[in-house]
Amino acid sequence: MTSLGARDATTVPAGAGADAGDGVLGRGYRALSIGIVSVVLLIAFEATAVGTAMPVAARELDGVSLYAFAFSGYFTTSLFGMVLAGQWSDRDGPLASLTAGISAFAAGLLLCGTAGAMWLFILGRAVQGLGGGLVIVALYVVVGRAYPERLRPSIMAAFAASWVIPSVVGPLAAGAVTEHLGWRWVFIGIPVLVFLPLGLALPQIRRRTARPEEGAEGKGRVPFDRRRIRLALGISCGAGILQYAAQDLTWFSLVPAVVGAALLVPAVLGLLPRGTYRAARGLPSVVLLRGVAAGSFIAAESFVPLMLVTQRGLSPTLAGFSLAAGGGTWALGSYIQSRPRVEPYRERLMFLGMVLVAAAIAAAPSVLIHAVPVWIVAVAWAFGCLGMGLVIASTSVLLLHLSAPEEAGTNSASLQISDGLANVVLLAAGGAAFAALGGGTVSHAATSASGSHPAAFAAVFLPMAGVALVGAWVTTRVRTR
Repeated sequence: MTSLGARDATTVPAGAGADAGDGVLGRGYRALSIGIVSVVLLIAFEATAVGTAMPVAARELDGVSLYAFAFSGYFTTSLFGMVLAGQWSDRDGPLASLTAGISAFAAGLLLCGTAGAMWLFILGRAVQGLGGGLVIVALYVVVGRAYPERLRPSIMAAFAASWVIPSVVGPLAAGAVTEHLGWRWVFIGIPVLVFLPLGLALPQIRRRTARPEEGAEGKGRVPFDRRRIRLALGISCGAGILQYAAQDLTWFSLVPAVVGAALLVPAVLGLLPRGTYRAARGLPSVVLLRGVAAGSFIAAESFVPLMLVTQRGLSPTLAGFSLAAGGGTWALGSYIQSRPRVEPYRERLMFLGMVLVAAAIAAAPSVLIHAVPVWIVAVAWAFGCLGMGLVIASTSVLLLHLSAPEEAGTNSASLQISDGLANVVLLAAGGAAFAALGGGTVSHAATSASGSHPAAFAAVFLPMAGVALVGAWVTTRVRTR
């Protein structure tokens, strides 16, 4: 699973273009376009497949009590990766960041696929997250530098479309692989597939995105903003320590909880717009809404396959299928908000979107009652993804509308940080509630409700539905008076 910024087709840095008259699949751009879209496609397949394989992996590694760590570990390190990639790409161009990110992403997948213990699996997810953060920002910089302005909407639309097929096919394919070959092949198989698109894209990236030479005034490379990197490191370390404290649930965990908060809070205040956490009107509320929407939805979605496998006895394939329709409805929501005629009603659409998200999250645990058919989850999640499509794309549109040109990059980074940080914090809260009510006692052999604790799942979903309702209120504050 990756940050929702990967599905965002609007927060793109400005850049230069080339080859007038060519389309994104014209001779001048064909290799580059196919290469980078294929990278996004493979990352999307991994992100949608991992949730299907995760319940089986956690049970086999006796790590169900640490289930939330496997997701939040990715988001924790990706926060640092995003900030580092922005600085690195500004300094040296996106090629080095992209290459390092793909390498780290592949190494993390291999570590997950060969892990013999849950802590090694979580470490692999953390390495993977660092690579994912480097890659997604570097790809946006590639678009900004390699494509002229007239082609950027088309290539970003291709990025967004790359999530539709994996959202439908990914869970089903991962379920089939998990059942017939084993969950490890869901992770081990992807790194091999990455090299072909990279072989197509890297020569074009090197040619089109090289850093400009020093100017006549002798100005050198853009220096790293060490303060922002320190703050990003503080967010990652603080979020990781806070997650550990939330899972421990003993008096001794208060010490790491205080340390984590001491690292996290100043870093967040330094990287997000002033007034974000009191929902100040305008830009701060847009950034806050992005985090509230992404965090509540991802924290809930992470537990859907585990709930269906352990509580209703579904196979990993069928559990993954419950999320399959969401890719199409997410794309539909994004399309609806993009139509010019709905622009005057954007805030109402966002309010409706958050209500749909809250309703979907609240409806999901109804399958804990065995008289409720399991297809209710698939229907509910389709509506929830429709709401997310309305909200996530709209936050990006409003962010650029409220940002001066020279602030668009920094504010876009704040949006991504809010997205990833909310995922970490709300996954930590959900994981703590899950563990406190006995969710971690699901046994390796559990395939039905007999070995699990329904209340542990309800303690994850119902609070997240409440958070989504808070997001509905935040939508009323995204416009200045």
